[in-house]
Amino acid sequence: MTNRPNAPIIIKRKKVVSGGGHHGGAWKVAYADFVTAMMAFFLLMWLLNATTEQQRKGLADYFSPTIPVVRLSGGGDGMFGGASILADDTLINDGTGQSGGVPFDGDFDAAEAEAAEVASLMDIETTLLGLGGESLIQQEALRHVVTRLTDEGLIVEVFARPGAPLFIEDGVEPAQVLVDLTQMFARVFDLVVNPVAVEGHTRALPLVVADRPVWGVSNGRADAVRRLLESGGLAPERIARTTGHADRDLATSNRVSVRNDRIEITLLRTDLQKN
Repeated sequence: MTNRPNAPIIIKRKKVVSGGGHHGGAWKVAYADFVTAMMAFFLLMWLLNATTEQQRKGLADYFSPTIPVVRLSGGGDGMFGGASILADDTLINDGTGQSGGVPFDGDFDAAEAEAAEVASLMDIETTLLGLGGESLIQQEALRHVVTRLTDEGLIVEVFARPGAPLFIEDGVEPAQVLVDLTQMFARVFDLVVNPVAVEGHTRALPLVVADRPVWGVSNGRADAVRRLLESGGLAPERIARTTGHADRDLATSNRVSVRNDRIEITLLRTDLQKN
């Protein structure tokens, strides 16, 4: 063998790859996050399809309440830390005291009564929609109902759906679903003593229709619901008014949509009736 003192020296280095040769385990975390997000997305889609409009509204109101039950906030910088609910000298961290720094005028009884009435109306709303337990209304009928609490009182809106009208042949004779709902309303309304107002609304008719009895129809529908409430047990003296709005107060921008065919039954605030 010939001596080659100037031959190059070759050094072999072995590269060790961790994670089984798949560029580490970070991709597994990313993939798991993606799968979790997709599962949450499909679960959300399923819930939106399986719940009614009023149930979704109830869930939204639960997580972002906008209606105060009591307008006054008590004193105290901690739990049970206030000497009195009317204390102004010590405030809770996120409140303004009972009057925001304005001296109390002694009319706390009226404010307390107002808060109690709002709470009772919210209880009626919860009972109707079944938010606190099993609903009193069948699920299919419940799809016709949506509620909202306003300054005037609790409004229970019953609206027509495609293929499921509230009145037979666009007249004033109630369909069975409206009869069942109204009878149920009468029993639930018996839990309070608030006066009741009934308002009828109709969708607009095409301009080619010569006879446009929207005023008579809306008034007739409101009166039909009044009779249903009374036959269900509601005291006649609790009916404050019945009103027909024809097609002047639409629920949607589509004037001829069946969604505009609706009845609004309002449990009126008693304190407003005294003024």
